[in-house]
Amino acid sequence: MTPNKTVVITGTSSGLGLATAVGAARAGWTTVATMRDTGKADALLKSAAEAGVADRIQVMRLDVVDPASIAACLDEVIAEHGRLDALVNNAGAAQVGTIEQSSLDEVRAAMEVNFFGVVATTRAALPHLRASQGKVVTVSSVGGVVGQPFNEAYCAAKFAVEGFMQSLAPVAATAGVDITVVEPGAVASEFVANLGLDVPALLAAAGPYASALQAYLARTQQSFGNAQTPAEAAAPIIDALTSDHPPFRIQTSQWARDFVATTLADLDGSAVQNLTGGWVR
Repeated sequence: MTPNKTVVITGTSSGLGLATAVGAARAGWTTVATMRDTGKADALLKSAAEAGVADRIQVMRLDVVDPASIAACLDEVIAEHGRLDALVNNAGAAQVGTIEQSSLDEVRAAMEVNFFGVVATTRAALPHLRASQGKVVTVSSVGGVVGQPFNEAYCAAKFAVEGFMQSLAPVAATAGVDITVVEPGAVASEFVANLGLDVPALLAAAGPYASALQAYLARTQQSFGNAQTPAEAAAPIIDALTSDHPPFRIQTSQWARDFVATTLADLDGSAVQNLTGGWVR
């Protein structure tokens, strides 16, 4: 148990964020579960009640692309709980498409949520985490290590997150703050469903990339058929929260470990190109 310690988790209305909030509360954390629209908290509150931890979960509004919202949430946390011991950056949004079919506004929007939102929330939380000698745990993705077809904007954002956190980690450590990135593979959640993809329309608009996109979507559908549950993927996040000194990088499954190892041992880049090239042929 972790008495009197407070964690803020972003993006908790469903999926991995919801499972992480419930798991943190089970581990004894006072859990501030945030989301952009608190009207979508019913699933979280129901799961918390079923787990017997409703008294340790507090829902607050936080929109990671709105600095005023971030500041207001953290001010309220400090005013009410007196401290912040951990931040879990989980909020994010997928973006499927290749650059010729995506507008620059769509690319910027993906970067804003998945990268700048992480930067802004971490920046605002760090003074409080320095005071508590706390932790930042950021949900990245295997897509933050291995670039994936038709995920250019999303993977670019996750690569940026990994570079940002890897660079920040030694600096934060001098102030007693641990930094960890967690890299899930496919997670069976509403993350993909929330895209609302119109597959026939996507394929019709894909032009010279239609065949490659069709092959990619078929492969992706198959991979999500064998996905981890949100609770399974959340378990390593809870481990990072409760560990005295968690590692910088954690994968959530053996598949994810094997997958990211392809890049980490791929000095000339050919292994990744051979692997992901097979997804679009």
